[in-house]
Amino acid sequence: MQQTYGLLGEDLNTWCRARGVFAHQLEQWKTDFCSQGDSGDPRGEARALRALKVEKQSLERELLRKDKALAEAAALLVLQKKFRALLGGEVE
Repeated sequence: MQQTYGLLGEDLNTWCRARGVFAHQLEQWKTDFCSQGDSGDPRGEARALRALKVEKQSLERELLRKDKALAEAAALLVLQKKFRALLGGEVE
């Protein structure tokens, strides 16, 4: 983006073609980037960030719980197979 600062007209279009972007996309990116600092309520952003952190922690706990349950189920299946193999071997 900095490379396009002084470019105009055909030079800008050549730069854009070489990188596979359009000039209007550059303008939109510039507008979006410059407007990031103009976001309204910092308290609202802090609340949103806090809510996202809480949600992330909740999802991590749920993932850990499900991972443990899956490991337990796998262990029980292995034990069940071994038990059946032992009984099968004794019956014959």
